[in-house]
Amino acid sequence: MRRLEHARILMYSHDTFGLGHLRRCRTIAHSLVENYRGLSVLIVSGSTIAGAFDYRVRVDFVKIPSIIKLHNGEYTSIDRHTDLHETLEMRQAIIRHTAESFQPDMFIVDKEPMGLRGELEETLSYLKTRGTTLVLGLREVMDAPHLLKAEWAKRDVLRKIGMFYDSIWVYGPADFYDPLSGFDVPQAVRSRMHYVGFLERHLPHSDVSMREIESNYILATTGGGGDGADLIHNIFDAYHHDEELKHRMLVVLGPFMPARKRRKLLKKGSSIPQVEIIEFDNRMENLVAGASAVVGMGGYNTFCEILSFDKPALIVPRITPREEQLIRAKRAAELGIIDMLRPEEAEDPVRLAQALKRLPARMPPSKVTSKLKLDGLENITDLVGEWLEPGSQKRLSVIEGGS
Repeated sequence: MRRLEHARILMYSHDTFGLGHLRRCRTIAHSLVENYRGLSVLIVSGSTIAGAFDYRVRVDFVKIPSIIKLHNGEYTSIDRHTDLHETLEMRQAIIRHTAESFQPDMFIVDKEPMGLRGELEETLSYLKTRGTTLVLGLREVMDAPHLLKAEWAKRDVLRKIGMFYDSIWVYGPADFYDPLSGFDVPQAVRSRMHYVGFLERHLPHSDVSMREIESNYILATTGGGGDGADLIHNIFDAYHHDEELKHRMLVVLGPFMPARKRRKLLKKGSSIPQVEIIEFDNRMENLVAGASAVVGMGGYNTFCEILSFDKPALIVPRITPREEQLIRAKRAAELGIIDMLRPEEAEDPVRLAQALKRLPARMPPSKVTSKLKLDGLENITDLVGEWLEPGSQKRLSVIEGGS
């Protein structure tokens, strides 16, 4: 282990839809405290279930009021009696107060450069003046270029990235995808970008025993589950249609699946003897590791787990309102890493049943390509050391006002 005496890292995870941001931040935080003695990490999260996960010693979280993203891309307060603007003001104040109290040496922002609706800008300005290293972490795929450009243009985001951030970490390899594809990115910003690689997942350490699940199953996961009901309905339709589909299937609905949709699926799946349904498990890594294959929507965390545990996979990506999952699935399918069906293709029970029957015999990712290195956490550890270890030239540059 390396030592960072009394070093502090603050992380921001806006969490309006699903579990992706919090799970990514938590993975990075756990890796950093494993590699550095004396380091503490605090995650600011808007997730409604941030407390449902285990956290390592020296990793903790601060919960800010939750805002949810609707299917049309708009936002609303989770408390329908509280105005959205009022909720945003509360979030902004808590984030700023947390930064002032915690006094971090580094601030790592996940995906949203200025935070939800600009809620980070005041905190970024404050931390910049006191010499905190400001890091922006981007998924390897953000969204379709035309959608992301339109979204960022409204708030002048690209210019502000250049103004505030000392370093930009892309959580994927350079030859997989460019998250800023289609942008005219200033060289000053490009020079700060580091493609760290995908974030490898490991089986979590826990004193709590796992639920008893028989082996040799296909795992079907919808991530957070907020928009995953259609995929599970399609899987059940495939089982009902094709009596030759005999594979055991473990279905994880996800904690954000609406209750009405959850009840329908529980009823529909109960008539299929090969299917077992659970609503949520906070140690998805164990379920992926135990599966013979994975069916999912292709969010970032699920994709990293498929690679980490080397599982044959079928991806049916979300295509609206963001195209992130579609772009990732297309690129992975081009490389032969996964099989892919578009949502409209998965609605055909004959086609989906055939894909499911083939899936367990599919070659795992490691047998297809050696290009996709899972070295993101190692590279992040090194980058943190470059910025925060005593005597670091980068650290001195920030403290003296440069970037």
